[in-house]
Amino acid sequence: MTKIFIERAALWLVITAAVVLALLPRPPKLFLDQFGDKFEHMTAFAVMALLAAIAYPSARLTRIAERLSFLGALIEVVQSIPALHRDCDIMDWVADTSSIIVMLSLVALIRWRRQPMSD
Repeated sequence: MTKIFIERAALWLVITAAVVLALLPRPPKLFLDQFGDKFEHMTAFAVMALLAAIAYPSARLTRIAERLSFLGALIEVVQSIPALHRDCDIMDWVADTSSIIVMLSLVALIRWRRQPMSD
């Protein structure tokens, strides 16, 4: 198996797990619960952003940010379905998007620092 296949599989596994946990009527309590709901959102989307940047190294970071932010918004919209017994909170989407931006900014900085200096 190639390295890129493993990286992409890891990304899609994390995305799937995050979406499933976000849509369960009663998600299991994770060790991150002690830090609050927004911390869980920020951790999940920061990890997804990092994995996406690794798994798709030639993708523009702005495109990755756009797609992951849209996923966060979509999750919030789906959580507004009454049968799920979840809450739609725009501040969750803000937390998702802010963590994506921070993580991808760090990735951009690291990529920039790794570029060879030209004379």
